[in-house]
Amino acid sequence: MKKLIAPLLPAFLRRRVDPDWTKPATVAVVRLNGAIGMSMPLRGGIDFASTVGPLEAAFDMKVKAVALVINSPGGSPVQSSLIYKRIRALAKEKELPVYAFAEDVAASGGYMLACAADEIYADESSIVGSIGVVSSGFGFTGLIEKLGVERRVHTAGESKAILDPFKPENPDDVAKLEALQREVHENFKALVRRSRGGRLAEPTEKLFTGEFWAGQAALDRGLIDGLGDVRSVMREKFGDKVRLKVVGGRKPFWRRGFGLSGRFGGQSGFSDPAALGAGAVQGLLAAIEDRALWSRFGR
Repeated sequence: MKKLIAPLLPAFLRRRVDPDWTKPATVAVVRLNGAIGMSMPLRGGIDFASTVGPLEAAFDMKVKAVALVINSPGGSPVQSSLIYKRIRALAKEKELPVYAFAEDVAASGGYMLACAADEIYADESSIVGSIGVVSSGFGFTGLIEKLGVERRVHTAGESKAILDPFKPENPDDVAKLEALQREVHENFKALVRRSRGGRLAEPTEKLFTGEFWAGQAALDRGLIDGLGDVRSVMREKFGDKVRLKVVGGRKPFWRRGFGLSGRFGGQSGFSDPAALGAGAVQGLLAAIEDRALWSRFGR
């Protein structure tokens, strides 16, 4: 009722009837940047543990909406799903609309995060889609033979050493992996169908091959709702004076102390040289994996 009466009153009375009359709308912005998976030294990225805090803080603010700015080539389907579910739960609990904005890439798990929004937007040159599941690795059987290295593996459980990269590939192991991938893929497709509903172009199965598209093509296929960036779209929806409040943000690795506390047994910072070395190696390998993810999309 206040919203209906206020426009009819003089300016000095409007503020008495509706104190928020002159206040510009505020939109909380959460940036989701990097590959999705467990965080490590030298690897930023996105995981549930580091993301849930900023998300909850954003939804607790007095805002008109929450905007997700996404730049991710994907990664862990589990971490993607956990973050997706938390966003949807918060949106329902706080009764706030959610908007997603793809920057360079919102692909695979990155697109799953975007599906947590009520509406998805992208730039004309953004890469969107890649609704599929991939598993990659290396085989080192020839290498260890040349080096004269003998591989010794002892297991309790016949499938415990499945897909060992130092053993010849076993067709039965590959079949098990492919069955697992199909199950994860079906879950991904069901999530996209629930999120996008009738907005997806038909036939939908052509959208679930792992292919990806630039902005306009993604819009034509119903994977996104429009072209635009967070500032322009939020101004269009909430007025030119809308305020964008960025929430959270990941610390650079040198300020995170390589995550040694608890994870590798060190107390804090750089107090454990052995842990620092192990963490740096793990982080370097993870960074190489991330680079491979980004390179699939020309980024």
